[in-house]
Amino acid sequence: MTGTTDLARRFGTPSYVYDLDLVAAARNELFAALPDEVAVYYAAKANPHPEILREMRAGGPRVCRAEISSVGELDAALRAGFEGTEILYTGPGKTTEELAEAMTRGVRTFSVESPGDLRHVGGTAVSLGITADCLIRVNNPTGAAATSIRMTGVPSQFGFDGETLPGLAAELRDVPGTTLAGLHFFPLSNAKDEASLIAEFQHTIATAAALQRDLGVDFRIVDLGGGFAAPYAVQGQRPVYGELREALATSLDEHFPGWREGAPRIACESGRYLVADSGNLLTSVVNVKDSRGTRYVVLDAGINTFGGMSGLGRILPVSIEPHESVGTDGIPVQLAGPLCTPGDLLGRQVPLADPAPGDLLTVPNAGSYGPTASLLMFLGRPAPTEIVVRGDDLVSVSRIEHTRTYEHGQAL
Repeated sequence: MTGTTDLARRFGTPSYVYDLDLVAAARNELFAALPDEVAVYYAAKANPHPEILREMRAGGPRVCRAEISSVGELDAALRAGFEGTEILYTGPGKTTEELAEAMTRGVRTFSVESPGDLRHVGGTAVSLGITADCLIRVNNPTGAAATSIRMTGVPSQFGFDGETLPGLAAELRDVPGTTLAGLHFFPLSNAKDEASLIAEFQHTIATAAALQRDLGVDFRIVDLGGGFAAPYAVQGQRPVYGELREALATSLDEHFPGWREGAPRIACESGRYLVADSGNLLTSVVNVKDSRGTRYVVLDAGINTFGGMSGLGRILPVSIEPHESVGTDGIPVQLAGPLCTPGDLLGRQVPLADPAPGDLLTVPNAGSYGPTASLLMFLGRPAPTEIVVRGDDLVSVSRIEHTRTYEHGQAL
């Protein structure tokens, strides 16, 4: 990505710069790492920017489907060109209104988290005179991979406890308005290394085959989940998965002999791997102050613009790439945002040499979990500018606007 200093001068900071060439490269590399028959769902929560969603569906012959968990993401995906039949609707809190809107707009595949969730989906489908394809999300009791974020094996609002599923077989097969179409797994995020990722997928495939036997259903879809890694707000490169393709094919051949002919259709999911390295966050130094032996560098970007899933406590540490006269061989500083809360820290003990107001800094690998994963409305500050480029070509410049809609009363 080139010209970030010029873009910052032209459009101001804080601002994100996303390069669609890098999005396309990540998408193509992920497809190359997977068997040709495996579908990929893009997790829109990672970055629902319209241009990025469009890029995920572009480029053929292999393009991403969309995984969503709200009607807002549904609207974004449909506007970007996805068909309802290309969308998987997930999440533990799907309301009747949300389900009805999704079904009315063509979505037919839903991940369900419990017997009650399955009946809820079925009841909405019956009221609309349709049938929903439901994937049973599985909370495995065990896993195989080393990871920073384990999604299974503990009590959770996500998924059926795997050990209870065989006893629920009759109940799950006979819910009006639904077809038990398959299984949905998402056991981990950001696997430590390729060996861990492969081990987790092998464990998931074996579990899926056992559940197919126990439930007495020939699944049409098995979504193996994700776990593909990428550096997040730190320097580094996306991993290259050179062994994954063959390992997946071998395991699938063993447990699902018809998978190459689509019996069942196999899918994976990815968010951060596909977009993390496509984006940089540009931020400017507003002030520098010393307090009891600690130097604070106050930036115009805080957890309102780069929350880094701040509600989940996953923001620290970030890396900083200084521009022009600012070096990285100075004393460690605290990188603070502009918000009126002591929790607005983007980095602790970050080495910077002689930072001064007006200096431009970059947070690398910030293409995932940016503005829409941040405390965007806190203090009513404007959202960051989002700049989309394709190499050296400017594609779009936009900003999310905060608005209030009145159902009763009127604006003052």
